Amino acid sequence: MSKENKQIVVRMAPSPTGNLHIGGARTALFNYLFARKNGGKFILRIEDTDKERSTKEFETNILESFKWLDLKYDELFRQSEREEIYKTYLKKMIDAGFAYVSKEEPKEEGQRSEVIRLKNPNKKIVFEDMIRGTVEFDTTELKDFVIAKSLEEPVYHLAVVIDDYEMGITHVIRGEEHISNTPRQILIQEAIGAPKPQYAHIPLILAPDRSKLSKRAGAVSVFEYRDKKILPQALINYLALLGWNPGTDQEIFTLDELVKVFDLSKVHKGGAIFDERKLEWVNKEHIKLLSPEEKLRIIANDFDVQAEPVLDIEKIAWKTSNNDEAKKHLEKVLEFLDREGDIMKYAEEAGKGNVLWPLRYALSGLEKSPDPLSLLKILGTEESEKRIRKAIEVLK
Repeated sequence: MSKENKQIVVRMAPSPTGNLHIGGARTALFNYLFARKNGGKFILRIEDTDKERSTKEFETNILESFKWLDLKYDELFRQSEREEIYKTYLKKMIDAGFAYVSKEEPKEEGQRSEVIRLKNPNKKIVFEDMIRGTVEFDTTELKDFVIAKSLEEPVYHLAVVIDDYEMGITHVIRGEEHISNTPRQILIQEAIGAPKPQYAHIPLILAPDRSKLSKRAGAVSVFEYRDKKILPQALINYLALLGWNPGTDQEIFTLDELVKVFDLSKVHKGGAIFDERKLEWVNKEHIKLLSPEEKLRIIANDFDVQAEPVLDIEKIAWKTSNNDEAKKHLEKVLEFLDREGDIMKYAEEAGKGNVLWPLRYALSGLEKSPDPLSLLKILGTEESEKRIRKAIEVLK
């Protein structure tokens, strides 16, 4: 069982037991950037061996998230379609004395009376992590750990190692929470004769209070940011800056620019704080880079501006203004509704916030929305006039 692969090959291996969240998206991005920077291959592998918790709905969410983020993978695999491969390896490991069928005494209802365990050589494992340097483990405390529930049911560690070997994975780039999994996986690699890939364990993404941001503890899914009207290229840009920087002052990058400058050696060891305000700033900067046509297309796709807004009288006026002034400004805008230059001139004279806030809210019914001039173009003069007049009526 020996393979050689000189091309860099990396993988992202999400489990379809939940939606793709920002931590998983950041890991996928780092793998993607590393592969593209080095002319390598990027594999997406759906780890769906947990048949009780895996669902097609979650798998669909993962695949659609990758598509929305424009992270194109070269190959797609599902572990559920590879069970015969795992079975073959298990038989060979048992025959060679590296693993054995263990008779168990079930202590709880539902526990197995028989599992397959790896025969632990009880030794120290040392590996070089591309981010954390030398890492050492004493595997004695792991004892003879379970690698399969049966010949047809490999557990996570075994399936991962076999897949990485079969797919020629050269670099395993994953979150630092997987460091503790590495010694088990190295022992399995040695048992099947697989070469050790290079490891790079990237830092956690932390909440503002420095607690762990995880799938089970408040991490937001990728599509929740899509629903918050964050551009995919802005989310990609921001995720790249969580735990990595290019060593320059540049903060705004396209995906192609990130590929050119990404360097795994510049990934930090410490956790990265997820800052919603910084993400919103990055999003605004990316909106500025769009052509007028792209802005209108994305705004039309991302915002349900065609739905007639439900207005809250308390929100129409700008914070330094009042309802009477907001009504006056909206009436003035009606006078030159199809003349963008006149609207901006009036807004500059009367105060941009005083004029543009009630106009935007009247058109969209949203506190966060595209700029009102873009909304005027999308809705057209007739619909815009209708919505402005409705806001004026609410203010009377």
